[in-house]
Amino acid sequence: MRVVSSFSEARSAATEAYHRSNGGEGLAAIGLVPTMGFLHEGHLSLISRARRECRVVTMSHYVNPRQFNVSSDFDRYPRSFERDSQLAAEAGVDVLFAPPTSEMYEPTESTSIRPGRVARTMEGAGRPGHFEGVALVVAKLLAGLGAQRAYFGRKDAQQLTMIRRMARDLRFPIEIVGCPTIRESDGLALSSRNVLMSAQEREAALDISRGLWAAALAAEGGERSAEDLCHAVTAGGDGVAWEYVELADQDDASLLDALDRPSFLAAAASVGEVRLIDNVFFDMGGGHLAVDRGILLQSPSLLYR
Repeated sequence: MRVVSSFSEARSAATEAYHRSNGGEGLAAIGLVPTMGFLHEGHLSLISRARRECRVVTMSHYVNPRQFNVSSDFDRYPRSFERDSQLAAEAGVDVLFAPPTSEMYEPTESTSIRPGRVARTMEGAGRPGHFEGVALVVAKLLAGLGAQRAYFGRKDAQQLTMIRRMARDLRFPIEIVGCPTIRESDGLALSSRNVLMSAQEREAALDISRGLWAAALAAEGGERSAEDLCHAVTAGGDGVAWEYVELADQDDASLLDALDRPSFLAAAASVGEVRLIDNVFFDMGGGHLAVDRGILLQSPSLLYR
């Protein structure tokens, strides 16, 4: 694995890795896995899929200050570059792009991206400027690293919708691939922030996934009212401070009154000082409903090792 710190180095390293690769008929040339580091099995699942589908895998490693609304949250975000480098190499990453902020943002730049209506609800409503920060850094990665596919987790459902819309609107020649949420063995969605919770807080946080699964079960039983599905999420969860629970369209993140199209049921809640998000996806085809609850780990996450 080659570690680089500039866009030009990353493109050159990926090109060199491509020319060294053998075979790969039918595979994309370069796959990109954007991360903010402190890797866990969710990130590794994205790398694994990119490894299967692409001849070269580039992983970005950058904690983007422009998507944090509270500076203390940015300061508390867990970091360990040495650990992440080892995990990335073991997972099969060819190029690790770890830029300094001066490479990502020039002092004189003036360009910004406004995602529009896809970013106005849920996370966008509660975190002003968050999606503008995400959109700008992701646009730089999509435009600057030369990948044909980019891999994102479905855990960040609204973010995935926004990135797909942005890539389509700006005509980026890249496929945005959404991958299932990876969960700890008890159902808690994997997040680098999980390590910031106490044992008691972590137990309380399970109310989020339990509520979402209760709603998913109701949907599989025929419930289609968004109001009733959202109520099912919060009905048994008094251990967290709910911020929102919404049913939203997978295509544009608009809020829905009924489950009548591909959508996701998203929730945000706080446990102590830690803010968590989670969701279940409702995929519909041929008149049938399929619920994506994510994938459970069979052993403790490497977050705690």
